[in-house]
Amino acid sequence: MAVPFHPPVKRSVEIAGHKTSISLEPVFWDMLKERAAADGVPINALVARIDAERLEAENPPGLAGAIRVWLVSTKP
Repeated sequence: MAVPFHPPVKRSVEIAGHKTSISLEPVFWDMLKERAAADGVPINALVARIDAERLEAENPPGLAGAIRVWLVSTKP
């Protein structure tokens, strides 16, 4: 795993056929990769699932924040 104190890294993902960039710290990219593998889905599919859940919220957070919160608040 990467050193926990590192600036965010920007990567492109595709959600519903649209490309977008997400900036996350390496530790969260590592967690996202591990969760996607554990669920047997590509990272894009997991991000799309998280995006759909966040959009159902009364006050949807930004996507990067939603990913961080989802990763630390859900169990594999």
